[in-house]
Amino acid sequence: MIKVIGVRFRRAGKVYYFDPADLEIKAGDHVIVETARGIEFGEVVLGAREVNEGKVIQPLKSVIRMANKNDEEIERRNKEKEKEAFQICLQKIKKHELQMKLIDAEYTFDNNKVLFYFTADGRIDFRELVKDLASVFKTRIELRQIGVRDETKIMGGIGICGRALCCHSYLSEFIPVSIKMAKEQNLSLNPTKISGVCGRLMCCLKNEEETYEDLNSRLPGIGDYVTTDDGLKGEVHSVSVLRQLVKVVVTVDRDEKEIREYKVEQLKFRPKRRKERVNVNDAELKALEALEKREGKSKLNDN
Repeated sequence: MIKVIGVRFRRAGKVYYFDPADLEIKAGDHVIVETARGIEFGEVVLGAREVNEGKVIQPLKSVIRMANKNDEEIERRNKEKEKEAFQICLQKIKKHELQMKLIDAEYTFDNNKVLFYFTADGRIDFRELVKDLASVFKTRIELRQIGVRDETKIMGGIGICGRALCCHSYLSEFIPVSIKMAKEQNLSLNPTKISGVCGRLMCCLKNEEETYEDLNSRLPGIGDYVTTDDGLKGEVHSVSVLRQLVKVVVTVDRDEKEIREYKVEQLKFRPKRRKERVNVNDAELKALEALEKREGKSKLNDN
């Protein structure tokens, strides 16, 4: 086990481990640390704790010092300079007629580098743009192409649920999501209803996946034959996953068929692998296939 603290440099960004050394550091404090990009100002989101050495990328760097008022003032001025840098870069992109969308600008704490994040449909030759920007800022320039998920994480927004986007508010890393999760939760497979602001599958599909998998495992599948506790046999018409209720088409007096609702505990059936019966029209099927292809590509691009 090794003692570490967790530091974050951007809102909802990835958490990095550092050695707290002999400093008394708690969550919410600001610290100055050395990273691959140079000296950085970060916020402590995980107080001192012990973790397995296997979870830590070696060598583990130590915190340089606690941030003071001067450091906080430098960070505030950097944020102001980023707004100006963003506008200048927009003008230069327009000047060079490049087909790219500028997303964000970021200064390193020591001002040794300015990073510009952008999206584009393909590869962009921005060598002349970098030279132009370097002549203006008199420091190292880095242009970084990002995917649509990263763009949405940086920009933020409101989801169809009416809340701030998960990726912008608390998700530090993107989680794998798939069409299978939407099927498991009996959601509409219309791509417009299960896609997020970024155009990819919604990250929140992962939130209740395990719960639905557990609940579905206790239920019979639609079309399965069951025996009820009142001695009737019938075919499953529909199920309510959350309420654990099953509607069954049973045969009553004089061979009349009737739909009755039972709790899953009132039924006897042979547990078996659920059949996926999905009614999707051709247009929706093509849209789903396109969405799944984009998902596969985005996982490569976002990594």
